[in-house]
Order: sequence, then C-alpha cells, then structure tokens
Amino acid sequence: MTDENILLAFKASQSNQSDVLSSWNKSTYFCQWPGVLCSLKHKQRVTVLNLSSESLAGTITPSIGNLTFLKILDPSRNNLNGEIPSSIGRLARLQLLDLSNNLLHGDITSDLKNCTSLQGNIPEVFGWLSSLKDISLGGNHLSGMIPTSIFNISALSRFSVTTNQLHGVLPSDLGVHLPKLQYLLGINHFTGRLPASVANATKIYYLDISFNNFSGSIPPEIAQLQVLYVGFNEISGNIPFGIGNLVGLNQLQLSNNRFTGTLPNSMERLNSLQALGFDNNLLRGFIPSSLGNLTQLLRLYMDNNMLEGPLPTSLGNLQKISVATLANNKFTGPLPAEIFNQSSLSYALVLSGNYFVGPLPPEVGRLTNLAYLYISINNLSGPLPDELSNCQSLIDLRLDQNSFSSNIPATLSKLRGLKFLNLTKNTLSGVIPHEIGLMDGMEQLDLAHNNLSGHIPGSIGNMTSLNHLDLSFNHLDGEVPSKGVFTNMIGFVFNGNLGVCGGISELSLPPCPSVSMGHNIRKQHLIFRVVIPTVVIILFLNMIFIIFVLKRKQKGQSKKMTGLELVDDQYPRVSYAELVQGTNGFAPNNLMGRGRYGSVYKCGLLLKNMMTTVAVKVFDLQQSDSSKSFQAECETLSKIRHRNLINVITCCSSSDPNQNDFKSIVFEFMPNGSLDRWLHIDVHASQNLQGLTLTQRLNIVVDVADALDYLHNNCDPPIIHCDLKPSNILLDEDLVARVGDFGLAKILADSEGEQQINSKSSIGTRGTIGYVAPEYGEGGQVSLCGDVYSFGIVMLELFTGMVPTHDMFRDGLTLQKHAKNAFSGILMKIVYPVLLSIEGVYINSSPPGSDTREHMNNVISSVMKIALSCSRQAPTERMSIRDAPADLRRVRDSHVRKIRNEEAP
Repeated sequence: MTDENILLAFKASQSNQSDVLSSWNKSTYFCQWPGVLCSLKHKQRVTVLNLSSESLAGTITPSIGNLTFLKILDPSRNNLNGEIPSSIGRLARLQLLDLSNNLLHGDITSDLKNCTSLQGNIPEVFGWLSSLKDISLGGNHLSGMIPTSIFNISALSRFSVTTNQLHGVLPSDLGVHLPKLQYLLGINHFTGRLPASVANATKIYYLDISFNNFSGSIPPEIAQLQVLYVGFNEISGNIPFGIGNLVGLNQLQLSNNRFTGTLPNSMERLNSLQALGFDNNLLRGFIPSSLGNLTQLLRLYMDNNMLEGPLPTSLGNLQKISVATLANNKFTGPLPAEIFNQSSLSYALVLSGNYFVGPLPPEVGRLTNLAYLYISINNLSGPLPDELSNCQSLIDLRLDQNSFSSNIPATLSKLRGLKFLNLTKNTLSGVIPHEIGLMDGMEQLDLAHNNLSGHIPGSIGNMTSLNHLDLSFNHLDGEVPSKGVFTNMIGFVFNGNLGVCGGISELSLPPCPSVSMGHNIRKQHLIFRVVIPTVVIILFLNMIFIIFVLKRKQKGQSKKMTGLELVDDQYPRVSYAELVQGTNGFAPNNLMGRGRYGSVYKCGLLLKNMMTTVAVKVFDLQQSDSSKSFQAECETLSKIRHRNLINVITCCSSSDPNQNDFKSIVFEFMPNGSLDRWLHIDVHASQNLQGLTLTQRLNIVVDVADALDYLHNNCDPPIIHCDLKPSNILLDEDLVARVGDFGLAKILADSEGEQQINSKSSIGTRGTIGYVAPEYGEGGQVSLCGDVYSFGIVMLELFTGMVPTHDMFRDGLTLQKHAKNAFSGILMKIVYPVLLSIEGVYINSSPPGSDTREHMNNVISSVMKIALSCSRQAPTERMSIRDAPADLRRVRDSHVRKIRNEEAP
C-alpha cells in the first residue's frame, strides 16, 4: 500500500471532510497536499503529517502505521475519536507525536516504546489523566522540565523517566501528593535536594536518583526502601545514622558523591543487603567490625576514600560475596587470613593502593574461583606463596610495587588461564623459571625492576598469545632468544640488563661472544677424560626423563583433546573463569536455550580489548556422547567460513573448580535469536515479535539454501549438517539467516559429494524427529540428500507455520501431504495466518482475481513446489541443493520487483 493510498484511507475515515482534506485527491501530487511533506531523499515517502486544528472528526486509521518514514504526526486540536491505534508503534522514525485536545479514549498503547526517536517535552496533558498509575518514558531524548500537573496524580505508583535530558527540581511536597508512589525517576540532569516528603509515600520501595546533579543530604526520614541508588550526584554530609532503619534494603548505592565522616555502625541492621557501594567519596575512619554482619552481601565497593586502620577479620563472615574493592584508601597492618577464606569470591578482590605490610597469607590459595586479584602498591614482603597456584580461575594477577623477595615460584605455571601477570618493582631474585613458558594463554607479562638473573628462558618464545613482555632493569645475561614470539619485538622491553646479547637485529644488542678455542691439548684431554663421561651419564638420565615425560604427555593427550587443538592457535583462548564471569555464573536469566547435548548462554567477554556479547554453548558432559559432539562440532567449524553459517570465536576445554571436565564453544551472538522463536509467536508472545514478512521469509530460505550449497558443494571434503531445523537457524541483527549447531555434522570421507556413508555412528541417530530424513529412521545411510529433506520441511514450516510433529499429522497424513493437497485451489488457506496478517494491507486492498492476489498465490505456490521437491520420500527424487538457491532467488526477486512497482506512483 503506497503512502498516497494510506493518506486517502485516513481521509475516508473522517466523517467531516474539512477544507484541507477536500483537496486530497489524485488530481494533484500527494506530496503537495496541505499538511503533507515528503522526503527529499526518498521520493514518495511522507515524513510530516500536520493536521492540527483542521476540524477533523473521525478515527485514526490503523494503516497510519505504514507511513514508516513519518517523523512528525500532529493531528492535535480536532475532534478525533476512537482508540489510539497500536500500529503507531511501527513508526520507528517518529520524533514528534501530538494527539492532544481530541476525544480519543482507551489505553495509551505500549507499542509506543518502539518509537525510540521521540523528542521534546513531556506533554502537560499527561497530568490530566487522574487515574494514571504508571508513567515509563525511559530511554528517549526527552528534555525540559516535568510538568507540575504530573506531581498531582494521586494514583501514580511508578514514575520512570530514566536516561533522558530532563532538568529542574523536585517539588518539596512530592510525597504528599503522590502517596502511592513505589518507583521514582532515573538518569537525567535534575538539581536541588531530594525532598524529605518522599517519606510520605509509604509504599515507595525503589528510589533511583543516580546520575543527576542532586545536592544536599539524604533525608533521614526515608525508612521503607528496598533499593536506594543515589550514586553520581553532588550529595554531601554524613551518611545518616538512620540509614540503618531501612531494614528491608537490599541495594544501597552511594558511590561518586561527596559524603564525609565515618561509616555508621547502624549499617549492621541491613542484614538483607546484597549490594553496598560507597566508593569515590571522602569517607574517613575505620571500617566497623559490624560490617561483617551483612552476611547476604554479594558486592562491596569502598575504594577511593580515606578509610584507615586494619581490616576487621569479621569481613571473613561475608561468605556469599563475589566482588570486593577496597583500593586507594589508607588501610594498614597485615592482610587478615580470614578475607581469603571466601570461596564465593568469583569476580574480583581489589586491595591495591594501601599500606598493607607483612606476607601474602598462604590462605590466598583458597580463592579458587577468583578471576581478578589486585594487591599492587602496598608494602607486602616475603616470598610469593606456592599456594597461589591453587587459584586456577585467575585471569589477572597484579602484585607489583611491593617488596616481595625470593624466587618466582615455578608453580605459577599451573595458572594456565592467566592472561595478565604483573610482578614489577619488587625484589624478586633468582632465575626466571622455564616452566613459565607453559602459560601459553598469557598476553602480558611484567617482571621489570627486580633482581632477576640468569638467561631469558627460550620457552617464553612458545607463549603464542604474548603481546607484551617487560624484563627491563634486572640482572639478566646471555643470549636473547630469537624464535617464536621473540621474532617480533613490538611490545617487548629488555633495556637495563647489561649482560644480554644477540637476539634479532632490531634490538641492537651486542653480539654474543664465541667460545674460545685457545685451550691447550692437555686441558682438552682432561675435559675428554673427565667431562665427557659425566656428560654421557647426564644425557642418558635426561633421555630417560624425556621419554617418561613424553609418554605421560601422550597418555594425557590420548585421554583429553582440548578443542583448541582442533581449531589451532588463530583463535583466542578463553578460560572457564571468564565464561563464569561473563554469564554471571551461568545464571538462568542468561540462558538462551537448551539442546540435546547442552545449553546456550548469553555472555559478555573481553575480546581484543573490547567487551563483546557472545553466545556460549556449554556441553552437558553427563549426556552420553556429548564429548564426541563437542569434538565433531569443533572440527567441523574449523573447516568452514560462509556468511550464512554461524561464526565460531573459539572453543574452551578445561576444568571447573571441582576438577570436573568442562567443554564449551563460543559463537558470535545473534541478537534476533533462532528462526523457531519467530515462527511460533504464540509461544514467545512476551517478546513482542511482529512476525516475518513474506520478503523476509524468502530471504531466509535463500540464505539457508546458500549455506547448504556451500557445505555440500564448496567444502572439500563435503560436510553433512544432519540436524537442520528452525531452532538451529539463527538470525543476525539484519535478519540474515545463519545455520548453526554442527554437533551431529559428518565430514565425508572423500571429495565425492554424493558418496553415501554408513550411518552407524557412536553419536547415534542423526537428526530430530519430524525433520530427519525417513531413510535414517529405517537404518539407511547418512547422505547429502538427508539435509535436503530437512531443508524442505523447514520451508514448509516457514510458510505454513505448522510443525511437522503437529497432532493432526497421523494416520498417514504428513506436513508434505497437507501442503500438496492444498494445491487444488485452497493453497492460501494453509499459509501461515501471521504471514497473511502482516501482508494483509497489501493483499486485502486488492480485489479477488486481481493481479496482486494472483502474484501472491504464484509466490507461495512456487515456494511450496520447491519445498515439496526437496522433501520427497525417496532420496534420489529430491531436488539437488545446487539448483535450490537459484530457483528461490528467482521467486524472491520477482516478489521484490512487484512490491516496488506497487509502491511506485
């Protein structure tokens, strides 16, 4: 339906044809009609519809939502009636919407949340809605001040305007006129004081005034909150003693303000508190030992203050805490062993920038789940405890700028997940242990400004992930290695070691002296008689040792492949601890779906110095053959690259803190999820999916056909997917389809793509009931034709909306037969109802027998024929996947041309 037809439909919905609308007819170009402006860049597209004060009387037709280039919609000050159509929510470019001074009724549609470009002030008219209970206007570009009338809506329980550019002060009697308020405010530019009258709103439980410019102090009268966020303001004064009266509080965030004084002992009453932040303030004094009573605490932030004295041992009572930051204060005394007894610490413990003295307690080895440990810039001394090697989840360890002495423990090499190690500016001595080269996931290694001696271990050259190495200002000598990572010296520093020589030419080091040949024959003879037998013995013993080590290594490798070995070193290394951190402990709210061999989680990872959202498939190793599925998927994904295949980022084969095997694959995140969730919207109604248009569905089948054509005909050897179904087809941000889940994939034995192979596999039956080729269930052979069958079923489901396992398909009736029977004149009746509702304006505006309806019937008919050809019972009768992409493109391109012609003037 063109923009012109939409405007004429709006005109037809008006009972009073005003002077403006009477001139809307096809005798003039619609972009020149009064009240209408069109885009200069996109011809034929309406951007402004201004009909304010034009004596209109009628309804707002739902087709208005198809003016998808509309930026301004202003039919204010008329006599429009009826409900506000939800289709307005489709106007994603809408910047101004004014419906005021009409006779409209009903709810303000929740679909307006999709109009994220709306700007301007909050309308005064909102304050006239005396029964309004919820105002949620967050995440827009609203500016100006809040209309005072809103603060008189006594029924209002929720008022959220977070993340806008609003300003002004809150009325002093706010709580008096909003007695039912439960939730208030958010991120803006508000100033002034937080009114004490908020205490009158006795039902308020969530108060968020963070990231504003509030000043003054916290009113001590507030006593019923569960969440209090006042961070990032200019609030000053003491933390009120009355804060301890908020016994139901579970979130208290006071960070980044100007609080002074000491921490009140009354905080011990907040025994429901889960998060406490008072970092970046001006607080002084000791930490009260009563803070250890907050046994439900998960997160504690107190860095960047002027707190002093020793840490209370009672902090060891916080047995649920996952992160604690105490950096940049004036704490003194030894580190209490008790704070290292918290196995719950899984994210970070930050103690840097204080005045701690004494050793690092061996109890540090109990932090087996911790990812980040920072104790830099203190006065700690003594040797580094061997128990550090127990911290198997560590990613980043910073112990620089202390007074640690003795050797670097060789046992640190057990921290295989460690990426960053900083021991700079201590008094460490001895040689650099060659075992450090085993830490092949290390990215940054800082050992500068110590008393290290001896040669630089050549094993460091094997640390393939290393991009920064600082060994400067030690007492190292001998030849600098010139292999492995030492061939590229960008990011590597060796200066201040007077005894080193050689290396690559870019280092400009002096050449290493050659061995003197001026020994006399007597000395040579003595060396031969005494040294050589000794050397032989040593070589013999070393040979036995090497054979022993190699056998153990081979034995270990035969037991456990890493997955990374399958996909080689071009992929980043990701540890178990990083995945735990990025998924918040594989939390249920990050669970995206479950499959035969595991679950998929949404995860945040630091990749190439950027926080990136990824998808992590975690294999359930309790399931039979899941390890083999992991190996198969890693091997397959390492061989394929195509725009319509899911992109693998890396694999992770490791152990959890209980030494249980852990296997996962990290994929590119697909923001639009699986095709399955779009096809069956009734199941996922809470996600407000609008359904896929016919064009989008045609694009998807072309994408999947291209992917299969690549796997079958452009991979050497060919690859059979073996489990193609809607839940294994993912959609990126542009709804481009990507085929994923290669856990059942089979790589053919040779380059003959049509060669069939024995289907007997240790992984079991390949495929999912309803989509698996019938010959597989009859003991037949896995073949490329099986994928074609699955593709045909997916196409039928995509255009009918019916799953092949629907209850109606029994007694010989199948999805294929159901579609085939419809070709006798009732084809459009079995087409997915959601699809027809999306294309409804396009179809229903055309009379029966019209060219438009005939075109739609031809498109659906052509797709169904291809789907039925792919899903025939006999493998040899199925369509070749070589032909499918081209045939589907012809159907898709024909449809796109038709739409463009229909929209043309």
